Amino acid sequence: MKAVKGKPFFAGIHVHDMKELACASPAEEFPEPAKVCISLSQSLGRPAEPCVAVGDKVKEGQAVGKAAGPISSDVFASVAGTVTDISPKTFDDGKAETYVTIESDGSHEKAYMEPLTDPSPDEIRARMKDAGVVGMGGAGFPTAVKIAPKTPVDTLIINGAECEPYLTCDDRLMKEHPGEIFEGAKFLAKALGVTNIVIGIEANKPECIEKFEQIDGVSVVRLKKRYPMGGEKQLIYVTTKRKVGVGKLPADSGVVVQNVATCFAAYEAITMGKPLYERILTVTGKAVKNPRNLRVRVGTPIKDIIEYCGGEAEYLQKLVIGGPMTGLAVAGTDVYTRKTTGGILLMTEREACAEKPTPCLSCGKCADVCPMHLMPMNTAFYSEAGDYEAAAKLGGTLACIECGACEYICPARRPLIQDIRKTKAEMRNIQARKEGAK
Repeated sequence: MKAVKGKPFFAGIHVHDMKELACASPAEEFPEPAKVCISLSQSLGRPAEPCVAVGDKVKEGQAVGKAAGPISSDVFASVAGTVTDISPKTFDDGKAETYVTIESDGSHEKAYMEPLTDPSPDEIRARMKDAGVVGMGGAGFPTAVKIAPKTPVDTLIINGAECEPYLTCDDRLMKEHPGEIFEGAKFLAKALGVTNIVIGIEANKPECIEKFEQIDGVSVVRLKKRYPMGGEKQLIYVTTKRKVGVGKLPADSGVVVQNVATCFAAYEAITMGKPLYERILTVTGKAVKNPRNLRVRVGTPIKDIIEYCGGEAEYLQKLVIGGPMTGLAVAGTDVYTRKTTGGILLMTEREACAEKPTPCLSCGKCADVCPMHLMPMNTAFYSEAGDYEAAAKLGGTLACIECGACEYICPARRPLIQDIRKTKAEMRNIQARKEGAK
């Protein structure tokens, strides 16, 4: 079906996407690591609880952590071998989490589930839970919960925008596995009870658009190259013209959105019985010698991946897990991949634009580009003064999608996203204290 143009959305920014660094690199298999260190916090919500012990022999795809509640996900061994440690650790990402360490024995023994043939909606939801499938666009929301909305929906939107600069893992997945993505989407649509499937792809991916135009049963929307086009609320609006209100879920507007990598993971979980323990990610930036796309097992050391890509090409100013707009800057390479790791970005000093912030110029540019119609400068002003309730009220902070457009455009280089995240955290603490007082 011929692609149609998406509707424009308010504000946003134009950024040089830098995708030329890795977009031509086919997704290749990263060699199995000798040791993996797997966090039990692999999704939004509560961490999984360990279900193995030190000394246990495990197979590839065997559960090592079980979901601890409805908003949680199972975690799986990404190599066959021996569990050598289960303990809390803090690595260079600064997060204190429990990790399961497994030393590979090279046997490649697998513990997959039975494939499903013509599964029912309930079987699909159960398989998503049992396979630990989560949103792989970055949020990590458990897919089993997302495809069981409390309100009726009529449309499934596949997110193929990949608007984050530098990253090309979704691009390669769409080029190399369009059929599998669509088949996975059909399973998710069946669980939702819908037949209308839409995929939104940015115009800078013409080959991906062409491939999905050749598939019957999916409506293709060509998206204008504009950040954050892949934001859930923005994508819903440009593809369906529906708006999602503040504090509302996409399902309240009759839609559910799933990333292309999530659809592919759903396909593998159902047709192969394969749990989610590996994914394609992009290693890129001008500070790495050989940018490329790799299929990597969860728990793989970041430093091994960088070495495999030739190491540093020049002085590394900033290392980011994810993309430059929404990713997490880390202190070093002592970090391990997760289900949601879509990129490893090595930036030079010029790329990182590591300038010291100056006082706010009151120019209003941050508000001009905010796709959620917010006032980021107010959040920053009151947050830095310690008045978090005023920051949230006058800045509209709780509606922020943390796309980073405000910080990107700020001529004073203010750390706006840092202030926004701090305000959100403090507001959660304030709410918890109020509920405790009751």
